[in-house]
Amino acid sequence: MWRDSGARRAPLQLMKRIFDPAKLEIMDRPQPVSAELDLDLQHLRRLNRWFGSHRLILHFLRRWLKPGTRTRLVDLATGSGDIPRLIVDFARTIGANLEIDAVDQQAATLEIASSLSAGYPEICYRHANILEWNCAEPYDIALCNLALHHFSDEDAVIVLRRCCELSRRFVLVSDLRGGFLLRGGVNLLTATVFREPMTRHDARLSAIRAFSFAEMHKLAVRAGWKRFGHKKFAIARQAIWLETR
Repeated sequence: MWRDSGARRAPLQLMKRIFDPAKLEIMDRPQPVSAELDLDLQHLRRLNRWFGSHRLILHFLRRWLKPGTRTRLVDLATGSGDIPRLIVDFARTIGANLEIDAVDQQAATLEIASSLSAGYPEICYRHANILEWNCAEPYDIALCNLALHHFSDEDAVIVLRRCCELSRRFVLVSDLRGGFLLRGGVNLLTATVFREPMTRHDARLSAIRAFSFAEMHKLAVRAGWKRFGHKKFAIARQAIWLETR
């Protein structure tokens, strides 16, 4: 069932995103595999588990994956692959057959992801720019998790269009939800728990780059999305989605 977000009725956002294309997150810079990068990706996996990203993804996959079916899925900007592995683990429990293309432009990150996925033959890692990724056969599901805030508004619109072009059935784009809660929480966490330089720098930059709920709605409209769902999730998360087009 389609669900309209009603984002026009959302309260006035007091904090707009700040995006400077000259300032890159450290994890987005060309680099070899290193202990610092490996530790940063470990932190991101923990944050995904602890702060709702895994629950958000499973909320939708429980509706979309059915026992005995074959599903082709693409995960854009996959990072170290924790979301594809989560999905495979769930699919195995219900007897669903999966083929996943996990795409990322960082070769070092993909090397780490591959090493963590030795027991997951369902996942094929692809080194490519997600703004340009294409496949001869359309996917059943296109996912993009916690990546949209890495892009300018213009490129974020392109990502949303690419998601629609890649999938014939379901699309899910989830991300941080910008605002005081996110910025304050990130500053506290990186001052007390995740204090390593790469994690602290990237997390704080992500917090100010995150789209507010209203800004995310406007991006989807600019990208040509129709009758899409849009919902707030804990903690400082949000998602937009399309179902059975």
